[in-house]
Amino acid sequence: MKVNTQSVNFNADKKLINFIQKRMDKLDLFYDKVIKSDVFLKVENTSEKENKIFEARVSVPGDSFVVKKQCKSFEEGTDMAVASLERQLKKRKEKLRPHL
Repeated sequence: MKVNTQSVNFNADKKLINFIQKRMDKLDLFYDKVIKSDVFLKVENTSEKENKIFEARVSVPGDSFVVKKQCKSFEEGTDMAVASLERQLKKRKEKLRPHL
């Protein structure tokens, strides 16, 4: 799956981009009709430790799923968002199953 990663107001490390790509590729195991996914990485200028925002938009035929997580690190946000997307994709697949 092609993952378009955009980091807002900073340059993302190559290791981080590869980590995100690897985690997002796992979504293909749960739903094989994923068209594309867009990932946005943002850092809020606050004094709180949880200032990293991970936002993912996954497009499937006829729908799209958006997940937004705010965590201490982008890796943690990636893991949480992918887990949430897994649940959503499984649910969508179950809804479509009776129609096949």
